[in-house]
Amino acid sequence: MCQLFINADSKLWSYRTKSLRIDGVVTSIRLEEFFWDTLEEISFRDQMTVNQMITKLYLESLDADHDISNFTSFLRVCCSRYLSLIADGKLTREDELPLGEVNAQNILEQEQLRSRQRKALFSSPNYKPSIN
Repeated sequence: MCQLFINADSKLWSYRTKSLRIDGVVTSIRLEEFFWDTLEEISFRDQMTVNQMITKLYLESLDADHDISNFTSFLRVCCSRYLSLIADGKLTREDELPLGEVNAQNILEQEQLRSRQRKALFSSPNYKPSIN
């Protein structure tokens, strides 16, 4: 298992800082290359630049009254959720449908159901994980 991570390209966990202007204010965001790559993929899918997408996420988060004091962590979670939705078959990387046009409510409901099912399975006294 560890070889999948240890032998991966070390560039993926190196940091890169990017400066951008959000709502007229210059700020900088420091993320690992892995997350910049994922943000690039998401923004390409929605036909935006990474800066445009980050700005859109920031402004929509404000509109939703989210605490964005740790916006960099929010971006990491956005990337992880995107990849998780792909892994669970709810999205595909080849799909040209912008994320703004997917049925988000349906996906969120399915995700909540799947989460409850997983929690029930993992907390079941009869659950025995397979050990190789």
